[in-house]
Amino acid sequence: MSTKLETIGLAKTYRETPALLPTDLRVAAGEFLTLLGPSGSGKTTLLQMISGLVEPSAGQLLIDGRDATHDAPGKRGIGMVFQSYALFPHMTVWDNVAYGLRMRKLPRAELAPAVDAALAMVKMQSFAQRLPSELSGGQQQRIALARCFAFRPSVILLDEPLGALDKKLREHMQMEIRRLHQELGATFIYVTHDQDEALTLSDRICLMNQARIEQIGTPAQLYDRPATRFAADFLGHSNLLDGVVERAADGRVALRVGNRLVPVGPGPELPAAGEASLLVRPEAARLTSPEDGTLAGTIREVVFLGADTRAIVSLGQGEGAGHDDGADFTVRCPRDLTPRVGQRVGLAWDHSRATLLTR
Repeated sequence: MSTKLETIGLAKTYRETPALLPTDLRVAAGEFLTLLGPSGSGKTTLLQMISGLVEPSAGQLLIDGRDATHDAPGKRGIGMVFQSYALFPHMTVWDNVAYGLRMRKLPRAELAPAVDAALAMVKMQSFAQRLPSELSGGQQQRIALARCFAFRPSVILLDEPLGALDKKLREHMQMEIRRLHQELGATFIYVTHDQDEALTLSDRICLMNQARIEQIGTPAQLYDRPATRFAADFLGHSNLLDGVVERAADGRVALRVGNRLVPVGPGPELPAAGEASLLVRPEAARLTSPEDGTLAGTIREVVFLGADTRAIVSLGQGEGAGHDDGADFTVRCPRDLTPRVGQRVGLAWDHSRATLLTR
């Protein structure tokens, strides 16, 4: 697949404080890439430099192999959708969508069909003569999307566009954005701090932390095989067992957690010794009898979530993660299992599904 957009050492500094360290990133044509990370991680700064709204302090931006580092925003062929919608309150829906095309001096004969097609794409044709104040939040966001899509940009940037919506509407709009991406075939770069949104929408996720890229991969790669403790802890719910790596004479690797040896499944470049953390996702673990578990503890809390139940197990002294004897371990239980608070249980999991992270 061809490269649509590339950053080479792209960086931004404000008064000697780095907002983005030198960053190399390639985005394929037609890809849906999500920039994910906490506040201050650099994701919005990177998006704004790609759009042309922020001038980089160093590095290059290539679009279709052409140097676009210092091009004006309107010369980059990029569309942008903001969280705030940014609709003109005195204009109808139709005129809001037409505005960008008029600024681009699209011939009058082509204007109406382009606006109508964009409204049809977001299923808002019947709202064409309404004002933004007469629309719900979700409908306003659809118009913001239509305005961006109207001139058919090959790269579309979306800066937390669903942040102001309630959970149910947000989930509906995620599916709509995914559908529109497939229909347009454009390259989407999407900024969010919502991990579920990133997992739902993305072809790849670029996880950012402290003004740099932490890890890039498919949602499954980042979730199942995070490269760092930060990646493991940020994406999804994590059980992280801290301990010391021990390697037996036969080459098998285990992690000593308290007074227990926890087997470690096969993996590339397993360390021979040293401090490490073992990641076990809640859905990979199961409750057993205390004597049959890799670890044991007492159920502290049971949380009903509809589709499943989560048991939060407090690990006993010497069983826990590192030196925190009261550490918790979460297990995702099937509906037919009814764990009880105060019950003594064992914890077991498929060791090939756990990931060892060096520290």
